[in-house]
Amino acid sequence: MQAIWQSKYLRILTLLLLVQATLFYTASHGDSRPLTHPLAEFPQILPGYQMVRQGVVDDETMAVLKADDAIDRFYARTPMPDLNHLTREQRDALFATTNDFFLAYFSTQQQGQSPHSPKNCLPGNGWQPVDTGEITIPIPGLGSAIRVNKYVVSKGENQDVVLYWFQSHGRVVANEFASKYYLIADSLRYHRSDTAIVKVTAPVLDGDTARSLDGAIRFVQVVFPAVYRYLPM
Repeated sequence: MQAIWQSKYLRILTLLLLVQATLFYTASHGDSRPLTHPLAEFPQILPGYQMVRQGVVDDETMAVLKADDAIDRFYARTPMPDLNHLTREQRDALFATTNDFFLAYFSTQQQGQSPHSPKNCLPGNGWQPVDTGEITIPIPGLGSAIRVNKYVVSKGENQDVVLYWFQSHGRVVANEFASKYYLIADSLRYHRSDTAIVKVTAPVLDGDTARSLDGAIRFVQVVFPAVYRYLPM
């Protein structure tokens, strides 16, 4: 029975990939949707949070990622002390409690460009999965909720909580297979394949995963309305 299920699963997946490939060379011709503003202009100050450090998405990473634009930033809760008056140890302690916000945008997925799932990228960088699943996060600013992936990973003595999702045309999708379905549906209906991946990472301090998860959820509730307004609808 298991072998039959696997065979059926593989047939469906193969058919999906064939349809997707055919679709991109027919229905989705000319579907590129550039951003109205570069991600570098994404707000550095959010309600209750402030950017404290700009991550670097270098050319080598962009070449592998194949995104049209990407940012990596660290946000801390406000009010916060003047960084110029902190010792190096105090700054390091502050940065250890920040939320790492990563956003990559793909104007089209026709040329082999597509978001890389953290479930594949993180293990490749030495992070091992501890817990995985999906959670629902209410967004007060929009009066709705979103479904996102929750991924807890560890590397040596370090542990992180990672929340991530795929976002296209105002739609939030957690499941990778569902995102492929919507890719085909949107290509047929709207002649569009633009998408984004959004990832929030919070370090686990003193083994308190629940506290880190709560902090990451609060940050998602604040940053999501800005992401929603920034990406093409």
